[in-house]
Amino acid sequence: MFDLALWLHALVGLLGVAILAWLVSLPLRNVSLVDTLWSLKFLLCAGLYVGLQQTQSPRALLLLILVAIWAVRLSVYITARNHGHGEDRRYQAIRQNNEPGFAYKSLYIIFGLQALLAWIISLPLLAASSGNAPLGLFDAAGVVLWTVGMVFEAGGDWQLARFKANPTHAGQVFDRGLWRYTRHPNYFGDFCVWWGFYALALGAGGWWSLAGPLLMSVLLLKVSGVALLEKDIGERRPAYADYIRRTSAFFPRRPRD
Repeated sequence: MFDLALWLHALVGLLGVAILAWLVSLPLRNVSLVDTLWSLKFLLCAGLYVGLQQTQSPRALLLLILVAIWAVRLSVYITARNHGHGEDRRYQAIRQNNEPGFAYKSLYIIFGLQALLAWIISLPLLAASSGNAPLGLFDAAGVVLWTVGMVFEAGGDWQLARFKANPTHAGQVFDRGLWRYTRHPNYFGDFCVWWGFYALALGAGGWWSLAGPLLMSVLLLKVSGVALLEKDIGERRPAYADYIRRTSAFFPRRPRD
C-alpha cells in the first residue's frame, strides 16, 4: 500500500540533507560532494521507510541490507576517486553557464533537483518495505538482479581504478574485463540494482512504484549517465571512437571485430 505520509517524511529528510550539503559547498566552491551523497540519500530513504513501519518484515530488512551495501560502497568509491581533484568538469561547466550567482542557484539547480530525483526513484524502497507478504520468486529475482548489478558496478569500478593507477596507461582506452563487453559496466550495474529493488517491491505488491526504476534508467541512459559522459569524449580522446564502434554502449554483448 502506498503510504503518502511516509514518502513525505523522506522528502523532508532529503531536502534537509540537500540544504546542509549546499551550505558546506559554498566555502569550498565545489558542488561535487553531491555525487558522494547521491547513493546515501537512498540509504536515508530506506532507513526511514523501514524504521518508521510498525513492524519490519523479512523483506524490509533484506531491502535495508541490500541498499546499505550498495549505497556505502558507491559513496566510498566516488569519494576516494574525487579526492584531491577539485570540482568535477561537469559541474564546472554548469557553474560557468549559470554565473553570476551560481553559488545560490546551485541550491535548486544541483542539490534540490537531486533530492527530488532521489525522492521519486526511492518509490520501490517504499513499496518493498511495506506489507507483510512472504518472500517469494519476485524477491529471489530481485536478489539475483542486485547481485549481477553489484558485480558489474563494483567490478567495473575496481577494474578501471586499477587500470588508471598505472601511469603507463595515461591517455589509453580501457577495453578489458567487463569493459570489453559494455562501455559502461558501472551504469549497467546500477540499472540492474534498481530493477532488483523493483522486483522486491513487486514481491510486496508494489507495482505502482514503477516510476522509480524507469526514472533511474532514463537518467543512466539519456541524461547524467551514458549520454553526458560520451557527449564530447571523442573530441578529448580520439581513440575512444574505435572503442565505440566495437563495444556496446550499455547492455553487455560480445565486441564487434
